[in-house]
Amino acid sequence: MQYVFGFAFVKLSDIATISRGGSFQKKDFCENGVPCIHYGQIYTRYGVHTDKTIQFISETTAKKQKKAVTNDIIMAVTSENVEDVCKSVAWLGTDEVAVSGHTAIIHHNQNAKYLSYFFHTTMFFTQKRTLAHGTKVIEVTPDKLYDVIIPLPTLREQERIVSILDRFDAICNDLTSGLPAEIEARQKQYEYYRDKLLTF
Repeated sequence: MQYVFGFAFVKLSDIATISRGGSFQKKDFCENGVPCIHYGQIYTRYGVHTDKTIQFISETTAKKQKKAVTNDIIMAVTSENVEDVCKSVAWLGTDEVAVSGHTAIIHHNQNAKYLSYFFHTTMFFTQKRTLAHGTKVIEVTPDKLYDVIIPLPTLREQERIVSILDRFDAICNDLTSGLPAEIEARQKQYEYYRDKLLTF
């Protein structure tokens, strides 16, 4: 169907398996050791994807934890509000990463960035609102994520979409590369219209 229509609507259960995160807490952080991602940091410290962590836990603590592997999606499934719940980050690091509780680890066979970008869309937001429950603490049960519907193009098309979104992400969120890139783009746009307007 992907090749006929360009994309197909699939359930997350068709392309992924989901497991819950581990049990370490912020008090377990240490200077060096095994890379880890705490669910609270997904809201505040990580973007759509990362290949490095900002914290570590000891090897002893890590032995008891759930881990994500390269290309897994790590999703925070507990929050104080519906807007933030299910914020996700694609893990692109080469090593396994320990994952805290209040998370879902989504192991799949698609482009990790594509899925992570999708989990930040209005389409996904509409779906997660129906899955979320609670009042003071909002939660989405990981197993319920299996019913999420995703528009899935071919892997090649996913890669093309990701390359475009990555450029926009850099412009919007990375001042060191984004601002110069935006200035350069506006300069080229100016030169183009200048030449068009002044060529008779």
